[in-house]
Amino acid sequence: MKNLVVAQSGGPTAAINATLAGVIATAYTSEKIEHVYGAVNGIQGVLDEHFIDLSEKIKSARDLDLLCQTPAAALGSCRLKLKDLDKDKAQFERIVEVFHKFDIGYFIYIGGNDSMDTVDKLSAYCMQNNITDIKVVGAPKTVDNDLVGTDHCPGFGSAAKYIGVTFAELERDCHVYATKAVTIVEVMGRNAGWLTAAASLARVNGAKGPNLIYLCEPVFDNDKFIADVKAQLEENDSVIVAISEGIKDKDGKYVSEQVQSGAVDAFGHSYIAGSAKVLENMVREQIGCKVRSIELNLMQRCGGHLQSATDISESRMLGSKACQCAIEGDTGVMAAVIRQKNDPYEVTFTAIPVSQVSNQEKKVPADYINEAGNNVSKKMMDYLYPLIQGEPEIVYEHGIPKHLALY
Repeated sequence: MKNLVVAQSGGPTAAINATLAGVIATAYTSEKIEHVYGAVNGIQGVLDEHFIDLSEKIKSARDLDLLCQTPAAALGSCRLKLKDLDKDKAQFERIVEVFHKFDIGYFIYIGGNDSMDTVDKLSAYCMQNNITDIKVVGAPKTVDNDLVGTDHCPGFGSAAKYIGVTFAELERDCHVYATKAVTIVEVMGRNAGWLTAAASLARVNGAKGPNLIYLCEPVFDNDKFIADVKAQLEENDSVIVAISEGIKDKDGKYVSEQVQSGAVDAFGHSYIAGSAKVLENMVREQIGCKVRSIELNLMQRCGGHLQSATDISESRMLGSKACQCAIEGDTGVMAAVIRQKNDPYEVTFTAIPVSQVSNQEKKVPADYINEAGNNVSKKMMDYLYPLIQGEPEIVYEHGIPKHLALY
C-alpha cells in the first residue's frame, strides 16, 4: 500500500471541491491506498511538506456532500510554475524526495492550464529518471473552460449558471426606467470567451438577455462598438452589453491596457481587468447617454449557492476518474469528459495524455459566434444549455449555506 496526496491549484471555482470529493471517495475505497493527504496551497505545499491527513477532516458521506457545496479551493491554492525541466531539476528532485519521505505513490493535481503543465513536467521527470513508484495524474478545473482535450471543464457550468442568472436579473433591473441607458458588464476571460458567452443563457426563459456580446476571440473595434450601441439605443431604452475582460484590438493590445500599469503576475500574465470602464468612458464621451460599468470579478467563480447540479456531479466523477487512473498505474494523464450527444445530454469519462493539454488554450470556435462578432450563435446556446441544468440541495445553517473548512 502507498499513500496518496491531492492538491489544488490556480483560480478557485464553485466545483473544484467536488472534484476533490471524488478523489477522496475513490481513494478511501482502494486497497492500494493507506493514507490520503491533502497538500495545502498546491505544489508549494508539497515542497514545504505542508500536508493534512484528510481522514481526520472527511469522516462521512455528509462531509463529502458539504465539501461539494463549499466554493473555492478547500486545500488552498497557488500559482507556482515549476521551472524548465531541462534547465533546473532541483524542484523536481525535492518533490520526489518529499513523496518518498511520506511514502506517497499517487499524486492528483486539480487545476487548469498551468497546473497541467506541472503534471506534465513532473510525470516526465519521473519517467526520465525511471521513478516508477510515483503516479502523477491531473484532474481538470477552470471556469475559463479553455483546457483542450475535454468537452468542458469542472467549474465552468456553475460559473456559466451564475452569469446567466446575473444577466437575467440585471435585465429586469435595467428595464424599470424609460431613460436611455447603457450597462456594460465585464466577465472573466483573458483569451477565451466561454464565460462571456454564458451571458446568453439569460435568454433561455424568453427574455432578451444582453443586447450585445463581445468575446475576446474576434478583433474588437471601437468604432463598430459605438455604432452597435447606437443602433441598439434606437430600438431600446436600456442596452446591456457583455464583454470579455480580454477583448483586444487589431494589434493584439488589450482594451484594458489603457487603464492598466503593465504589471504582470507570477506566470507573466498581464493584469487585464478594466475593459468595461474603458468602454463606459467611451460611450459617455461619444454617445452621451447614461452609462455604467460592472465588473463581475470573483463572484462569478465562487457562487456556490448557484451551482449547477450537472457540473457538481461531473466534477466529482472526474475526480474519481483521475484517482482511478493513478491506482491502475496510469501516469502523465488528465481525466477528461467527452460529450456524446446534446439531446438527451450524455457524456463519458476518459483520460488523455497531459502532454496534449498543457500550455494550450481552447478558444471559442468561429461558428459559435455570429458573423457580426457582437453575439453568439445557436451552436453556442446548444453547447451551454446542458451544462447549467439542475440545482444541488444546498445545506443552510443560520440562513447561510454551510461550508466545510479543511485547514
